Amino acid sequence: MTKFHLHLVSDATGDTLLSLAAAALVQFEGAEPVRHMWTMVRSEALMHPVISAIEKNPGLVMFTIVDHNLRGILREECRRLQVPSVPVLDPILGALENFLGAESRELPGQQHVMDADYFERIDAIHFSLSHDDGQAVDSFHRADVILVGISRTSKTPTCMYLANRGLKAANIPLVPGIPLPDDLPQLDDVLIVGLTASPDRLVQIRRNRLKYLNQGENTDYVDIQAVKEEVVNARRMFDRNGWPQIDVTRRSIEETAAAIIGLHTQRLEEKTERHPRSGR
Repeated sequence: MTKFHLHLVSDATGDTLLSLAAAALVQFEGAEPVRHMWTMVRSEALMHPVISAIEKNPGLVMFTIVDHNLRGILREECRRLQVPSVPVLDPILGALENFLGAESRELPGQQHVMDADYFERIDAIHFSLSHDDGQAVDSFHRADVILVGISRTSKTPTCMYLANRGLKAANIPLVPGIPLPDDLPQLDDVLIVGLTASPDRLVQIRRNRLKYLNQGENTDYVDIQAVKEEVVNARRMFDRNGWPQIDVTRRSIEETAAAIIGLHTQRLEEKTERHPRSGR
């Protein structure tokens, strides 16, 4: 186990920096960072405690600071303290400047401004909350994506992740003996995706769920044969309706959502090709 101090310095909320650091760290088995998160660092006064902390606990410094003066202070102090510093957005900004033939505006936190995209995300979150677990099916036609899946295939958290990406996502459970809404297959303008998982994994998750709820296991809900039949019937139904399906057994919520976003993007591109002047 390699334990080290990792200072993450941002002039905004630090979400971008945290995600980039996490994505890089997973490639190093046994690396255990002690994270020091510094956010909204937009003045020299706010930079002073950051420098003091780096001096007290030397380690790798990663930063997303766009102000030239503050960047210079941080990099100079890191050189003085002989600790490495990484401006993680510089390669991306440099590539964009070269490609666009324009310079960065150097405005911090612009990804969090309350513009049209921001309000679209808020609207999508409200939509997903009100259309969770088969609620408000009469307005499912307003969705960008509908997830249909058997119990414990992470429908709700996947919908919330998609909503944070601006997609109005609804979900409806597949329950043995209970038919889906009749008009669901007729929603041609909505991407409908089926979610499945391996029966063994489903049984494991469902048993944990029952234990959490202090309920017994004498039920088809965790009977392996019943669950196998449930999965087979779900897959047949997805095939019958021509819905793409995703096996979430070995996928994280982020990976499942990325696959759905890819399907949605592909669908929009195909629709644009058919109807160049339209598109959702």
